[in-house]
Amino acid sequence: MQVDPHLLRTFTAVARLGSFSGAARELGYTQSAVSQHVAALEADLGTELLRRRPVVPTPAGERLLEHAGPLLLRLAAARADVARLSASAAGRVRIAASALAMVEPVVASIAGVRPATQITIQALGRAAAVAAVATGVVDIGLVDGIAAPSDPLPLESTGPLARVAVAEQPLVVAVPQRHPLAARRGVRLADLADARWIDAPDAAVELDRLRAVCGTGAFRAALRVEGTDVRGVLALAAAGCGLVAVPAQALAGAAAVGLELREPRVVHRVEVLHGPAVGGAVGAVAELLANA
Repeated sequence: MQVDPHLLRTFTAVARLGSFSGAARELGYTQSAVSQHVAALEADLGTELLRRRPVVPTPAGERLLEHAGPLLLRLAAARADVARLSASAAGRVRIAASALAMVEPVVASIAGVRPATQITIQALGRAAAVAAVATGVVDIGLVDGIAAPSDPLPLESTGPLARVAVAEQPLVVAVPQRHPLAARRGVRLADLADARWIDAPDAAVELDRLRAVCGTGAFRAALRVEGTDVRGVLALAAAGCGLVAVPAQALAGAAAVGLELREPRVVHRVEVLHGPAVGGAVGAVAELLANA
């Protein structure tokens, strides 16, 4: 059984917005067309996907949503990958960077690009940066995360993207200067599992990743911060609002103290992402970044 991606895209918009009219405005369709798309998809799959009042997914709809995001992303990535093959070698390079990926050697390599190349850098969350590269919204991605030394980052499957590691740094936990552990040089992550943490998924290491590498469901969030303001998050950590894990270099100039993470053995890693075949200005910048 084949699922029409246009119908699937309409269904995900309705489910996300909880509104047929809202989905119509977002997609540029009439409300009648949106209703017809959802009805056609339900007919194809032989089951109800949305309850209408209120508009919420049924159990079958919830299951379909689990598949819909990755499927639509892969379709967009396939379109972008084909488009790259016929792209011109324009002197313009668009880069999406997660907040902690802009480490000093990487910034220096970008600054050394020839003046004729116009470079635009957009700060995005990690997942959004990966998706932007996969779908062709940007040419190159700079993405960070934690992994075992020399292991690739655990990224969502987005098609045949080239990946090159450009930096690995020790991981530290930022604590206030008067924290009871501030005088220690290192710490085991498990010893801090029950502490108060700041949940800043795009400006520090995600708490879900800490739970995964520590094998525990702990790491309670006392505060959530959205956005990519690393300095702001470190200021909150220094003020005692909670702990955050960041690469060691991020603490330069911050008031917080960094406790080096001794166990588990993981590092902060930065990778360059781009299409499998790039040339011109994009290829030149990608090569500079790979050698940063």
